[in-house]
Amino acid sequence: MNTQDVILGLLMKEALTGYQIKQLLEDVFSNFYSSSYGTIYPTLARMEKEGFITKENVLQDGKPNKNILYITPKGRDHFNAYLLAPLEGDSIRKSDFMMRLYFGEFVGYDKVIIWLKQAQEESQKKLDQLLGQYSLYKDEMHPAQIICIQIGIEEYQAKLTTIAEGVVSLERLLQEQL
Repeated sequence: MNTQDVILGLLMKEALTGYQIKQLLEDVFSNFYSSSYGTIYPTLARMEKEGFITKENVLQDGKPNKNILYITPKGRDHFNAYLLAPLEGDSIRKSDFMMRLYFGEFVGYDKVIIWLKQAQEESQKKLDQLLGQYSLYKDEMHPAQIICIQIGIEEYQAKLTTIAEGVVSLERLLQEQL
């Protein structure tokens, strides 16, 4: 799976602008796919050159023109080939938090607790965001999309439980040092 596959999948349902694709990648897909802003537009340009998408330039009064992107039959064939190919193994996205946590033995418990609490706050925000998206869109979602969101919710809940237990454990160890 790559950014091209994800974009083609988005365009299978409806035509979108580059901005809408960027928003979906940052919002809905950020829980299970990481793509940088800088890769979206070069990927779109390459996809158009390869004949996977076409664009329609729409004039707007008082605003910059916008490009509506459409998937081509060649793009549909490419996306369907991706879907029918064997599943690829999952990979864990790069995580500065996890890397620092792994090497936490080289700093004091107090610093690791700070990292854990920061990760706890960020994970709670992401969980709340995911729950909000689920609440808004669940009636329109395909059952497979609902399962995807539910997996994300369960992962964040498990992470929050583990972090909370870690904070309690390290705070106990920190107290024992005093």
